[in-house]
Amino acid sequence: MKAVILLSGGLDSSTVLYQAKADGCECYAISFDYQQRHRRELNSAMLVAQTAGVEEHQVVNFDLRKWGGSALTDEKIDVPQARSLEEMSQNIPATYVPARNTIFLSFALGYAEAIAAERVYIGVNALDYSGYPDCRPDYIQAMQEVFRLGTKQGREGNATAIAAPLIHLKKTEIIQLGNKLGVPWHLTWSCYSGADIACGVCDSCRLRLAAFEELGLQDPLAYAAGVGSKE
Repeated sequence: MKAVILLSGGLDSSTVLYQAKADGCECYAISFDYQQRHRRELNSAMLVAQTAGVEEHQVVNFDLRKWGGSALTDEKIDVPQARSLEEMSQNIPATYVPARNTIFLSFALGYAEAIAAERVYIGVNALDYSGYPDCRPDYIQAMQEVFRLGTKQGREGNATAIAAPLIHLKKTEIIQLGNKLGVPWHLTWSCYSGADIACGVCDSCRLRLAAFEELGLQDPLAYAAGVGSKE
């Protein structure tokens, strides 16, 4: 069975790639260079894809800085730092990129239909304070209907299925799953800061570090100023 995997190089998407492999899929990874602040993640996506042995890894290029509207695509908007988990849970964060997953899933759907893939895997997660509107179950359900109605394959009764295996898992549970699947955490990248070393204080770093700590595990990624690093 062929599957297209949305792969950012982060903890979640890398786990989803390895889950697709465990599900017996022939994996075709797709990543996006949208001129995001943290383009460093694309290096991780490439390394994770190579390590997983995907059939093909596509990197699609476009520039969402033209529109901005997010701390990840507009240098005038600061990436939130040193926020508590409670603060993260209150509002949709400044790192939300307008309609990003709709854009990504549209590319993935086109790729999937072109190669007759049966599934598109995406690492969205509705728990652990993410706050993103395009990471929620009702959104995925709506996009599944788009997949059915908006393609030849779908209209003929063979719509590509959206697989979101992490959507109801906590970050700790995702790490536990990734450990079982053999995800190479040291190759992954979660930081939003845009630096060459993970900052340890943006929301994404803090959620990642908190999950490893809760499990009593050491995050193998190096962090600035020794944050989360081995002593």
